[in-house]
Formats: sequence, structure tokens, C-alpha cells
Amino acid sequence: MSDRHRNSGRAGMTRRTLLGSATAVAAVAVTGAAAGPAAAGQAATAGGPPSTPARHGEVPAIWREFTRSPFTHPQIPYVGRAGLGGGAARLPRHHVVTDVRHHGAFAADGTTDCAPAINRAIAAAGRAGGGTVTIPPGTYRIDDLIRIGHSNVVLRGAGSGRTTLYATKSLTELIGAYGSRYGGDKSSWSWAGGLIWLAPTARLDSLVDAIRAKAWPFEGWTGNTRDAWQTLTTVEPARQGSWTVTVADASGLRPGALVLLRLADDADHTLLEHMSGGGPGPEAYSWDDKTKLTSYVPYEWPVRVARVRGRRVTLERPLPLDVRTEWDPRLTTHVEELTGSGVEGLTLEAVETPQSPHLLDKGYNGVVLQCAYDCWVDDVTVRHVDNGFGLVAASACTLRRTRVAGRGSHHPYFCREGSHDNLIEDFTIEERTVPAPAGTQLHGINVEGLSSYNVWSRGDMRMGTFDSHRGLPFANVRTDITVDNDGRHGGDASAGPLFGARFTHWNIRVTNGRAGLMKIDGLAPYSATVGVNEVTEFDQIDVPDFTGDLHARLELYGTTDAVRPRNLYEAQRGL
Repeated sequence: MSDRHRNSGRAGMTRRTLLGSATAVAAVAVTGAAAGPAAAGQAATAGGPPSTPARHGEVPAIWREFTRSPFTHPQIPYVGRAGLGGGAARLPRHHVVTDVRHHGAFAADGTTDCAPAINRAIAAAGRAGGGTVTIPPGTYRIDDLIRIGHSNVVLRGAGSGRTTLYATKSLTELIGAYGSRYGGDKSSWSWAGGLIWLAPTARLDSLVDAIRAKAWPFEGWTGNTRDAWQTLTTVEPARQGSWTVTVADASGLRPGALVLLRLADDADHTLLEHMSGGGPGPEAYSWDDKTKLTSYVPYEWPVRVARVRGRRVTLERPLPLDVRTEWDPRLTTHVEELTGSGVEGLTLEAVETPQSPHLLDKGYNGVVLQCAYDCWVDDVTVRHVDNGFGLVAASACTLRRTRVAGRGSHHPYFCREGSHDNLIEDFTIEERTVPAPAGTQLHGINVEGLSSYNVWSRGDMRMGTFDSHRGLPFANVRTDITVDNDGRHGGDASAGPLFGARFTHWNIRVTNGRAGLMKIDGLAPYSATVGVNEVTEFDQIDVPDFTGDLHARLELYGTTDAVRPRNLYEAQRGL
């Protein structure tokens, strides 16, 4: 068993064991049979008294409710299909097409620049239509970023403890200074770009060109100015949780194709209100001055078409939101996606430099997936980085067995610019090896920018926090995580609320007893905080963005690892 599993308190428990346990609990919950003492008395509404500690193995009332209406539950989102391949347990295995040594990467001693040879090998695999590029054990110096821009290409080392890429330069040195499209003197390398960068070749080239021209771009699926799309068809009204929609014209749609569901907003911001759960609180909220937030609209949700029958189109995932006429719903094209590509079995170590002051990162960044769908990272460690693993307009991707280590990071993990349906599991944020310099900031597992239906599962966070970074992220799940909650969230006031509706924190073990962003029943509308040990407010303390009743749920509060199922994502997969 790896140290990662020991350190997360799971000695002797395998993924199969956990899934089997979750499935059994799911079956019990569906039938309504008792799995222990009655749970109904353990529930509390936001602002009510905490529940009494449950006996080990307690099934909360909210789980029983969820099993009766999993796609439309008001507080818990359906995330059972998050990740690559709808949450596939096994990652794809592409055949080996070449080795970096065949392209000139002979010196595994950390002294010769091997980036050109590695990039040549990756390009050759792309020209061959895909396949795996292997990197033998050793330390390979890279003086440039590594680009994976063709679909179905995998870069595979011999294991994170055996193959190391030693990065000597920052993205500022390699590409140039990257300002913010919202003005000011911030460096966008503080939240964008990676020294291993998985993005479609044309999309990455356009981003680099824009940065060098100082025309700070949008980073998502519709290009630098959000105009690289065409309408495929309009969509008739439908309800959140529906798998099938009716379209005006299905002639441009085919099974397997990736499309964008595009939802604009109206003058009254009813789309943003809907993302927040609706009702008096969101209706009374001042949306007009949240200019950063409104720049994220339209909401763009990538999804594959599963089946076309006349004008009826079935999607591979249920609708994340209602589809209403006033939001001009459309299925559209997008920039070419990166799909079926991954990075496995290596460590990316940046030259050790002091962490930069907050928002002035130089771009010693780790691995980023951008405009990627059904891609993955497995058994990868990043060390001495400004920012660790990034999802930027990435959807349906899986990060598994990843680790952030070394001198300390700004964003160990970041998920932004409309990233949806991703799965981050078996992840570790190690304690920093040197004290934090003055003026720096630590966040943790970040989500922002209308990102939705993402899952963080089975985590060992020895520092950091659950960084909901404003920008109205909604319907995200953090489950089965141990955290020393010493980070702080960020986010401009112009980015709007910290939380939209249907955030769920399930089985969270807070080792330092700090409540901030862990117990969210007093902050997040239509949220669920279930199975969190007793915590108190200190350090950064927030107030709710919305007035009135938040309709949040608090169950099994004050317990430690007592809630069943232990892992909400695994249990949803087992239903």
C-alpha cells in the first residue's frame, strides 16, 4: 500500500472495498431498510442546533432523500458521472509508439535540456494518430514547457518516484508577462498555464500569441474573444436532471460528438439566480455591479451526444440546470477539443525559488488541462511550484494519485473558467518544506468561474482550505477528505458570491478545528454539510452573500468519519 493511502487514514482499505461498501449502503438506502438507528432526528436546518454525535455507521436522512430523486435533489448534486468516461474506474491504455530516447533525450542526469526531444516525441505520436510516449527512469532537465496538443497522446514516465522532469524556467521567461484581462498589475500566471500544458495545439498557440501581444484573452471553449462558435440548433425548455432534450434541428448532431450547451442570461439575471437556488435571497442580490462574474456568462457546458432520435437528443450526462427560453438555449460548436490524452507516472520539479508575493507568480506551474475533455493525470507529483494542478475550461477529466510537494504553492489545485464534471481523487497536498515568505498566500483546492459538478474525493490536505474563490461556482462536492484548514479563500468582490446552490461537504475531517469554508450551512444556499467534526470560527470569517433562509442542511455535525456512505461520490456511482 502506498504512503498516500496510509496518510489519508485508509490503511487496509482498497478502492474496490470502498466501492463495495458504498454500493451496499446505496442498496439499503434505496429500499429504506434501516442501516442503524433512525437518522431523521440527526438533521438540523441552517442556524439550528448541531446534531448529537452519531454512532459509527450512521446513514443520514438526506442520503435517503437523495436516493429517491438523485438528479433533482435540492441540496446534493448528482456527480456520479464526474470524471473521464463518465467516471470510469480504469483509465485508458494507449499502445506505446515511441520513447523519448529515440528523439534525442539521452541524458537522464539533469544537465542537458531534454524538452526539445520530449516535445518531438509527443509531436510524432500526434502525427501517428496517438499513442503513448515513454520516459525511462532518471532526471531530465527541461528548459521549455512540455506541450501535449494532439488527442489520444499519453506521456508516461516510469513512476512518480522514478522519472523526474526538472524545469529550470518559468512561464514568464518562456512566454512573457501575462497581465489580467480585468486590469491591474496582477500576473495571470498566478492562476493559468502549466509547464506541462495539455491543450489543443491551435488553442494553445492562439493563447501564446495573445499573451505576447498583450491582448489578454478569455481562456475557454469559444476562443480568445468568445466568438469562435456557431449555433447547431436551439433547444426547447427542459428541467435540470433531464438526460434528453428536444431540439429544433438535429441534422447537425451525431452520437459521440462534443457540443456546448450555451445558456445566456437575461436583464434580470434570472440565470444567475437559478444557479443560486432561486427565491428571495438571490432575487434581492445586487448582480449588476458584479462585472467580473457577469463576464463569465454565457454558461458553457460541454457534453457528448449519446443518441439522436428525430428531434430528441440524449446526452451522456443529465442537464446541470434548467433550460429556459429566456436564456436563449443553444447547442453550439467550439474550438477543437483535446480528448483521450494524459500524463502518467512522473514528477515535475521546478527549480526551487522563493514563492512570489500574492498574485505576482512568475509561472513555475505544474500540470494544466485546458479545453480538454476525457483527459487524465495519474501518479504525478509536482514540487516547488507556484500553482500545482489546473483545470481551465476543462471538463470530464480525471486527476488521480496526484501530489503537491515542496516549498509551498499559491493554488495547489485550481478549477476555473467554466470547468465542469471533473474528478480529483486520491490527492495529497503536503506540508510546505520552508516557511511562507511575507506577502504570499495559500489557497488549497480552488473552484470558481461558474465551474460546476466537480468532485474532490479521498484527499489528504496537510495544508490549505476549500477555496471557493467567488465567481458563483455551484453544485460541487468535496468528500472523504482530511484537512488541516490553514489556508484562505480569495476572489474579487466583483466576482460575486462565494457559493451557488448545491455545494456538498460530506465526511470532512478538520484536524485543526477551524470552521471556515468547511461547515457551510451558514454561507452556501441549498447546500449540505454532512459528517463534519465539531469546528469553530477563527481567522478568516465570512458572512453569507444572500439574505434570508439559505435552505441549507446540516446533518451528523460533530461526528468524525461516522457518516455512511463514507464517500458521496463512490456511493452515487454505486446507485
